[in-house]
Amino acid sequence: MFTYVCLGTNNLERAGRFYDAALAPLGLVRCVTEFDEPESLIGWGSYTNEGQQELALWLGKPFDGQAASVGNGTMVAFKAKNWAQVDAFHAQALLHGGSSEGAPGLRPQYNPDFYAAYVRDPDGNKLAAVCRGFTTKEQSDASA
Repeated sequence: MFTYVCLGTNNLERAGRFYDAALAPLGLVRCVTEFDEPESLIGWGSYTNEGQQELALWLGKPFDGQAASVGNGTMVAFKAKNWAQVDAFHAQALLHGGSSEGAPGLRPQYNPDFYAAYVRDPDGNKLAAVCRGFTTKEQSDASA
């Protein structure tokens, strides 16, 4: 459905450190691109064949030159393979300048197997890591 999501930042270097740390437990690394604009745009996920195949999260300063701001009700959720990845995402986000919007745990109000953690990045963008398919830690641990 998506090719990419782009979020604004007011400090690309700080945002890069945050996302490198927070997304590493989910197995996401920076995109290698053919364009040479590391000072204005960085991304995580995949970007190949000059973007003909792309599934990525991009961060950059807004193109209009105005300050980046967050959207009320906007959130990007990342898929985790197990509960340990969700836990590590949350911990790394907090260690690297993020703030908690919801500690890791089951959210049975959504579904019995909906395990998630919510954070805000240093610019205030809301993020989540979500794992589905397990209702106990033992089940999740066995999948790792």
